[in-house]
Amino acid sequence: MFPRRPDDMPECGPPACSVEDVIDRVGSKWSVSILLVASDGPVRFSGLERAIPGISRRMLTLTLRNLERDGLVVRTIFPTVPPRVEYSLTPMAVELQAALVALAGWARLHRGDIADARARYDERPG
Repeated sequence: MFPRRPDDMPECGPPACSVEDVIDRVGSKWSVSILLVASDGPVRFSGLERAIPGISRRMLTLTLRNLERDGLVVRTIFPTVPPRVEYSLTPMAVELQAALVALAGWARLHRGDIADARARYDERPG
């Protein structure tokens, strides 16, 4: 499926993280959306919520926690009243940005082609 890891790459320690696992995490629609929005700089929860149509508060919370756990997002709490929380990308996530921007650009460029292909496929007899 995916190329085997080069011998000079370190093993992924416990818990195991396969290439498929990493791609599944960073490739989910909510993760991609969050990482693209946060690429402009630190963003607050409400800013992410407004910028990502269709995401529920719960899904936003869960996805942010997973991205933080994976070392892609940093959560910073400022000691104000009420507390202010911002999310920003780690250097590892910034490195991922070029690939995500390219993927999003490709999707925008070909979404019409894909919609047409789906319509042709759906019109085919059984």
